[in-house]
Amino acid sequence: VQLQASGGGLVRTGGSLRLSCAASGWIANDYAVGWFRQAPGKGREFVASISSSGRNIAYADSVKGRFTIDRDRENTGSTVHLQMSSLEPEDTAIYYCAARVWRLGSRSPDDYEYWGQGTLVTVSS
Repeated sequence: VQLQASGGGLVRTGGSLRLSCAASGWIANDYAVGWFRQAPGKGREFVASISSSGRNIAYADSVKGRFTIDRDRENTGSTVHLQMSSLEPEDTAIYYCAARVWRLGSRSPDDYEYWGQGTLVTVSS
């Protein structure tokens, strides 16, 4: 089971980025996906989660209205995207996607069994 996060980069304040999390090697049919981030010197912070069906979505208050999470079940795998808009310097962090073998997502990183390697997002002022 592998998760591959991509799409990070350098962007100016107010800009946008679209992160992707591609999953491979799944044996479970139902799994939720969460995005977390970790800024330098800080702990891992919940950003957003989406259920296996895509119908249950949650956001951290700090990103609500600016970020959108969705999942794409086309082709042979499942990819989860995180569309980030109106980016602020405070959004600078390494962004990780994680998968949980359960229908519903969670705000706690301890509830996720699988993690991607992270992708760096830098927002300049």
